[in-house]
Amino acid sequence: MNIHNDVIYVKTTYGTDIIDITYEVKEKVLQSNINNGNIVLFISGSTAALTTIEFESGVINDLKDAIERIAPKDMHYEHDQRWGDGNGYSHVRAALLGASLTIPLVDRVLLLGTWQQVVMLDFDNRPRKREIRIQIIGE
Repeated sequence: MNIHNDVIYVKTTYGTDIIDITYEVKEKVLQSNINNGNIVLFISGSTAALTTIEFESGVINDLKDAIERIAPKDMHYEHDQRWGDGNGYSHVRAALLGASLTIPLVDRVLLLGTWQQVVMLDFDNRPRKREIRIQIIGE
C-alpha cells in the first residue's frame, strides 16, 4: 500500500465559479506511480466544494441556477449579520455540496463516466486562491 499526497491550486474570481480540474487530477495520478486504489480530494475552506458533473455550458448554467434557487444570495443569512462579510450564502452552498470527493482508480484510469468531469465550485464573494488536497492511496 502506497500513499501519495499532493496539492492542486486554483485561482477563482467571485460568485459561483465552477472549474473543471479533471486534467490536473489525472496529472497527479501519473506523477504518483500508483496504478490501483482511490483518489481522495479535499478542498480546504468553508465556501467551496467538490463534485462531478458533465462540464458543458448548458448543465453548468443549470447547476448555477439550481444552486441559486436552493441558497439565494439575496436571502437573509445570520452569518452576514454576525460577521458582516456578506458571504453567508457561500457557506450554505458549500456545506450542501461537500468538501471532499473519492474516485476509484484502476490501471491508472479514473473511473469516471463518459461525460463526467471533476469540478471545484467556489461560492465566495471575493477572488480566492484555493488549495485542493489530493491523496492517492493504493498500489
